[in-house]
Amino acid sequence: MSSRAYLDRTPAAGMRIAYGTAAPEQFGDLRLPAGSGPFPVVVVVHGGWWRSAYGLTYAGHLCEALTRDGFATWNIEYRRIGNPGGGYPATLYDVTAALGALHELAREHPLDLARVVVTGHSAGGHIAAWLAAKPAHRELDCFGPPFPLVGAVPVAGVLDLVHASAMRVADGAGIPVHDFLGGTPSEVPDHYGFASPTAWLPTGIPVVAVHGTADENVPLELSRRYVHRAQAAGDPAKLIVLDGIDHFEPFDPATKAGAVVWDVIHELLLRRPR
Repeated sequence: MSSRAYLDRTPAAGMRIAYGTAAPEQFGDLRLPAGSGPFPVVVVVHGGWWRSAYGLTYAGHLCEALTRDGFATWNIEYRRIGNPGGGYPATLYDVTAALGALHELAREHPLDLARVVVTGHSAGGHIAAWLAAKPAHRELDCFGPPFPLVGAVPVAGVLDLVHASAMRVADGAGIPVHDFLGGTPSEVPDHYGFASPTAWLPTGIPVVAVHGTADENVPLELSRRYVHRAQAAGDPAKLIVLDGIDHFEPFDPATKAGAVVWDVIHELLLRRPR
């Protein structure tokens, strides 16, 4: 089976719940395991170069697998380039609001808010690493209050936005980081300073980046640079390099590469209780 085949399958739906009122894209799919809980939570952020052409459906496969194994999952949608108001800064406001919505969701559902991990794929990996920094940096509070996390797992993530610009990492529609942030680092330096995860180190929590050597969409170097800087800042960051693995396979729970991501999430939630 192609590593992209799961993108064409539709997972079973979760409970679709709005977390905001400003835009129709402010919603998430909540999935709960069988049992009484309370359940550890995995917040899942899909990728797609921050563009509206891509949505959360494919991330539902990972959510289904994690939910079967006893974790609640919160698969979030957010405004993207092409949506009214999408891109910087609305994307960051939305994902912050979606994370904070767990407080409200826990009033009605058995969620263990002392054990929450965020993971994301590609541009969603960027978001996962950015959200990981919020509790440690009061400067980010203007995007919403910090939410305690036990760790983050960015998968094939765009973790250094300045370097992604310098490398001119592109898709068929252009250079996504320029479209997301509204220009180059020299044109909108404040946007890069606020949106790039490397600008907000240390996070103070484990961030485990997973990236394949055969990734032709997002260079492995972006994860290497982030983890090197995070470790230099004193963070317990780690990079897991998957030899011969492409961009999509690690987010497919049916593959061996996907099982690596599954294992990392389990370790963070089950072996690092607060």
